[in-house]
Amino acid sequence: MEMGTVIGNVWATRKEDNLTGLKFLVVEPHGLSAAKSFVAVDRIGAGVGDQVLVTRGSSASNMSGDIRLPIDALIIGIIDSVDVEKKEVK
Repeated sequence: MEMGTVIGNVWATRKEDNLTGLKFLVVEPHGLSAAKSFVAVDRIGAGVGDQVLVTRGSSASNMSGDIRLPIDALIIGIIDSVDVEKKEVK
């Protein structure tokens, strides 16, 4: 899983039939591993500006309930807050 911020919407009026009804959002990852933005399926009602929790790969397809769906990333939570205690690493 990883955290990111929703930065946009993707509108696709023509797509594979099994993707009909799915909402697509553009997510920008957080943290040191932050890479390029990616598209994630949203079924929980996230929107632009929300911080989200995302799962990728086969976990995304499994959580979608239909492993036949070609889903690479799925938003699985909208983050309210994150608390991290700084610890010294030796």
